[in-house]
Amino acid sequence: MPVIEHFIEKQRLGEGFKAAAQSYFVPLAEKIALHHKRAKSTYYVGINGCQGSGKSTLAAFLQDYLSETKHLNVVVLSLDDFYLSQTAREQLASTVHPLLKTRGVPGTHDTGLMRKVLSDLSAQNVDLTLPRFNKALDNPFAADYWPRIQSPVDIVIFEGWCWGVTAQHQRELAAPVNALEYNEDKDAVWRDYVNQQLGRHYQPLYAYMQHWIMFQAPSFAEVFSWRAEQERKLAAVTPGDQMSHLMDETQIARFIQFYQRLTEHALRTLPAHCHDVFVLNHRREILTHQRLNHVDKVSDG
Repeated sequence: MPVIEHFIEKQRLGEGFKAAAQSYFVPLAEKIALHHKRAKSTYYVGINGCQGSGKSTLAAFLQDYLSETKHLNVVVLSLDDFYLSQTAREQLASTVHPLLKTRGVPGTHDTGLMRKVLSDLSAQNVDLTLPRFNKALDNPFAADYWPRIQSPVDIVIFEGWCWGVTAQHQRELAAPVNALEYNEDKDAVWRDYVNQQLGRHYQPLYAYMQHWIMFQAPSFAEVFSWRAEQERKLAAVTPGDQMSHLMDETQIARFIQFYQRLTEHALRTLPAHCHDVFVLNHRREILTHQRLNHVDKVSDG
């Protein structure tokens, strides 16, 4: 199938992707196209997966496939593109907790902008822009570089590492899950703030999503190697004068601890709320595909 071959070449993917696309991702895309046709309006797809699990690649493939074979106008939004600027996070760090200086967890995104973009797309507004974040510089790209939407959108794909995850019960916050929480969040101020932000400002936005997909990792233990691979790929396309903003393995090991609590919470709780769950092994190969025709809606708290 030419669309698969072109995508593999463009993304520089291994041949293993071809088999996964033919077996799983093309049927998924066909199902999404059918749902959109029945909905007769903008259709929203949410994708969850831990760092490096393949959610961004799937989102890009669905966009290419649906655009090229169904002639649909598809946009992809990433939770990462809504990160607050360094300045805004430094302000949070000084007023709430020092750990909020590091991007990643709920509370470090511009949820107001997120809400506006989703609302504008739902209303099929045109001549709007989609935010983009420069991870190499740890700041949003200037708005002049944001892609512009000039025609009504058929399908919105929104992917993110904690997208779809619900807030934890207060009692679950007491015990630290790693050294970062034990040493730098002894009073649970940071994780309590993150949990509150998740419940108040992220969960209400889940109502836009009509179809949920999850890449389910074997455990959080795989995240380090998957995230390190992401960083190597980012380094390969990053200009030399921006390389200092990338992370080495020691920095990655600390960085992923910010994500551990909610990633493990997602692995335990989110599959029951998803229509399609791709269960992965440690090599990110799909072991099983669980299709759920009826799922419990993700609570908006």
